[in-house]
Amino acid sequence: MLTSGQIRAARALLDWNQQKLAEESGVSLATIRRIESDREPDRTTSPNREAIQRALENGGVSFIPKDTRSGEGVRMNR
Repeated sequence: MLTSGQIRAARALLDWNQQKLAEESGVSLATIRRIESDREPDRTTSPNREAIQRALENGGVSFIPKDTRSGEGVRMNR
């Protein structure tokens, strides 16, 4: 599952603001703001999270899952 930090980091790598992510993912701006907040990152439905992840991956980022040696992350594919 994506974390709020991964989503913010992916947006930064792509130089996307929250509005751009909302447009690319088809998820409302209010939902993007909520999912990126540290207060309530898990209140978003799975389809919304999947749409956000798909949009960011289509933009050129990969998500790195957490493993036993390090935390989760994000990297550019290009």
